[in-house]
Amino acid sequence: MKFWKMNGAGNDFLVLNNLEAHLPAQVFPAMARVLCERHLSIGADGLMVVDAPTQGGDYKMLFFNSDGSVGEMCGNGARCICRYGYENGLAGETQTVETTAGIVTGQRIDQRLYRIRLNDPTTVKLDSPVEIDGVRYPCSYVELGDPGIPHAVVPYRGLQEADENELRELGRKIRWYADFPKGANVNFYEIIGEDLIRERTFERGVEDFTYACGTGTGSVVTVLTLQGRVSGKDVRVTMPGGELRIDAERVYSHIASLYLTGPTNIVCKGEITDEDLPPIPGM
Repeated sequence: MKFWKMNGAGNDFLVLNNLEAHLPAQVFPAMARVLCERHLSIGADGLMVVDAPTQGGDYKMLFFNSDGSVGEMCGNGARCICRYGYENGLAGETQTVETTAGIVTGQRIDQRLYRIRLNDPTTVKLDSPVEIDGVRYPCSYVELGDPGIPHAVVPYRGLQEADENELRELGRKIRWYADFPKGANVNFYEIIGEDLIRERTFERGVEDFTYACGTGTGSVVTVLTLQGRVSGKDVRVTMPGGELRIDAERVYSHIASLYLTGPTNIVCKGEITDEDLPPIPGM
């Protein structure tokens, strides 16, 4: 099987073209668990599969977290897969991608820079505090798309200097917080300038911090735009893997559109030979 490895601001993915491979859908969770293991295989935050469209899009994007669970959508993954689609002739500079959370449109800005329209916020609770170990933390809750991608948005003073292990443990507890019906990705943030935010995201399905999270940045900027704390126009979000930019169009008390712009990187292209992969039916 041929693969590409890509990353968007450090959020890294393996890409398989199932238009060519014709693998049965039931094998992908196990493949994700094996191939995304960093020390034993190629390693990545997630596995993305390009498949045939069923809703009139250019192609379908299936996303699996590194633990094999299905992801509704991934913002940085969608930007990367738009580049994959363009460079493999599956779509033009503007493209329509089918995801589990709904249609995502993508646009090529230049060779490495891609912009997508994120799934619209379908649930926004600006005041949804959490209580962890007797401490009450301010929190907002956002879902993007339908079915929604769940995000907790948590302000955290001194984020850059925070103890990594303490922050990880707090992120893990909020990720599994009982009031969140599907669990949540946990986005810690701090406003560090005008329309400039620092963010760390503890991702559901990876169960750890990732270098960037596209839907997470969109969720943070959604909350802060509705609170009037950022303009919503070209808001810069700095994460360990680089900088992402968000445009959030506010119409009265809701966000009408949400755009994510950032870099892509084709790390390598190759052939999967991992002998620990489970047997594939019919092959």
